[in-house]
Formats: sequence, C-alpha cells, structure tokens
Amino acid sequence: MKILIINGPNLNLLGKREPEIYGSISFETYLTQLKERFANHELDYFQSNHEGCLIDKLQEADGNYDGVVLNPGGYAHTSIALADCIRAIAIPVVEVHISDIGKREPYRQHSYTAEACVMSFMGLGLEGYAKAIKFLAEQ
Repeated sequence: MKILIINGPNLNLLGKREPEIYGSISFETYLTQLKERFANHELDYFQSNHEGCLIDKLQEADGNYDGVVLNPGGYAHTSIALADCIRAIAIPVVEVHISDIGKREPYRQHSYTAEACVMSFMGLGLEGYAKAIKFLAEQ
C-alpha cells in the first residue's frame, strides 16, 4: 500500500515545540521508525506551513496514493477549504492529532477536517500516525 503522510503548520518543529505536549522527538526521526515498522508499505512524507500547499498535495495524492494520513495542525480548526478538498478527493484520509484536541483550549476542540476524514486519532502522541497507517492498511 502506498500512503502519503502530510503534516501541516508548525509540525516541522516537533521535538522542539512544546515538548510537554508534542514530545521531544522530531518527525523525521519518527518517520524512520515508521518506515521500518511498516516496511511492507510505501510511506511518503510532506510538510508545509501553507494551507494552499497542503491542498495542492492532497489533490496530487488523489489517484497516486491509496490513502493519506493528515495532521492538519491548527488548520483543523479553521480551514473549510482543506475540509472541502478532503471531501473532493477519492482516496481515504485519516486525521491525526498528537494531543487530545478535545481536552485543549476551546478553540481547538472542533476539527472541520475531521468531519471530512474517514477516521481520526488524537491524543496518542506520535503513535497516532502508526494507528492511522494500520487503519488504512486494514481497509
């Protein structure tokens, strides 16, 4: 299975940004572990701090990947455009949040993008990405 992992804004700072919430490991280090753990799948990775780039990448993924694991970061709470894009493509998208957004600030507790995804994993730390990959592989 060919899966694209997309991380949104500020997730390039994992390992440095608020380690008490997001942990102390960089995503690149974790990605190496994911690729070893899911060696029978092709995992590609993309990160951008720009909403339009995330939308472009999702559109490019349609027909070129079997599924997407998306951590939209703060755009989960604000981006109707990103949610519309997820609805417009034919491949499944699973949302991941490292923290439990339901237990965060009130403005973080609603995810527009989750409404468009086939599944969401939150509050599992980086392990949420592995759960998302496993979910896609089992579909």
